Amino acid sequence: MIDESDLNHRDVRPQVAIFKKKMKLLTRIIVLTSLLLAPGCSSVTKSGESEISASNSNHAAHQHNLSTDEQGKVIEHMGNDAKAKYYTHAKVAAPKNLVPNQPVNLLIEIQDSTGKSLDKFDVFQEQLMHLIIVRDDLTTFDHLHPTYKGNGRFEISTTFSSPGDYSLFSDYTPSGQQEAVSLMQIKLPGSVPLPKSLEKFENTKVVLNSQVNISSLNKNIQAGKEVNLRFSVKDVAQNQPIKDLQPYLGERGHLVIIKSSLTLTTADYIHAHALKHSPDGQIEFLTSFPQPGTYKLWLQFNRNGKINTADFWVNVV
Repeated sequence: MIDESDLNHRDVRPQVAIFKKKMKLLTRIIVLTSLLLAPGCSSVTKSGESEISASNSNHAAHQHNLSTDEQGKVIEHMGNDAKAKYYTHAKVAAPKNLVPNQPVNLLIEIQDSTGKSLDKFDVFQEQLMHLIIVRDDLTTFDHLHPTYKGNGRFEISTTFSSPGDYSLFSDYTPSGQQEAVSLMQIKLPGSVPLPKSLEKFENTKVVLNSQVNISSLNKNIQAGKEVNLRFSVKDVAQNQPIKDLQPYLGERGHLVIIKSSLTLTTADYIHAHALKHSPDGQIEFLTSFPQPGTYKLWLQFNRNGKINTADFWVNVV
C-alpha cells in the first residue's frame, strides 16, 4: 500500500508503476497455474489400474493418462480421438521375483472398457498379437507373438536381458475394430548397465551377411508430414542388391518406430507397413512422425529363413 501522506513529500509514480507491473505478473501466474491444474492429460500414479486404448490406427492422436501397478507397473492410456469409440485395456501378470536372462511367463489379458474380456480378435500381419518389448532407454528390442488361449488371454515366455524398466507394447485388433495398442511396464530390479558404446546416427548397418542402408537420414524429416523410409539391402560378399528376400509377417519387411521419451506412451509407438512392389533389394515404408524428437527404428526382414534386425536413429524436426 502507498501512504497518502507521502504524496506531498516525494514523487511516488515510479513505485506505483512497479506495483502495477507486479500485480499484472501475479495475475498471469494465477491464470497459468489454473490452466495447468485444469482437468486434462495428467500423470497420476494409482494402484491396480491398467491401460485403456482406443481402437484406432492413429495412435499419435490420442491423449494419455498414466498409472502404475506395483507388480505389472502398467501405464494407462485413454483415447481422445473423436472417431475412436471402442476402448480396450490390457493387464499383464508376471512373477514377482524377476531375474535377468531367466525365462519369464507373461499373461496378458485384453478387456473392454467395462472390464469384460474380449474373446475375438482379427488376424493382422499373420498374427493375433504383436508384442514389442523394449527397455525404456531403447537399447534392447524384442518382437514376439503371444499364443491366444481364449477369453482375451494371451501367454508368452520370454527373457529380459538386464535390470531396468521395460515397456511392453501389445499390438492387436479387436474383431471388427481397428488396430489398437496397449502399453504395459515391467521392472527388473538391479543396477541398469551402462551402454558399451554410444549409439550413433548411422545410415548403414551390417547384420549377419546383409548390409542395410537407410536413405532418409540425409533428408530433413519434418514432424507431421509423410516420409518415405527406403531401406536398401545388399549381400555383403557380393555387394549386390539382395533378390531372395522372403516375406515376413506377410510383407517384405516389418518396421517398428519408438520415440525416445522420458516416459514412454502409446503415442511414441509407430507400426509402419511395408509398401508393395518395391524393387529388388529395397524395403519401403510410408509413415509420419507425430512430434519432433529422436526416434529409433527397428527394421526386420527375412532372408534364408532367418529374421534379421537392423536398428537406426533418426532426428525429426
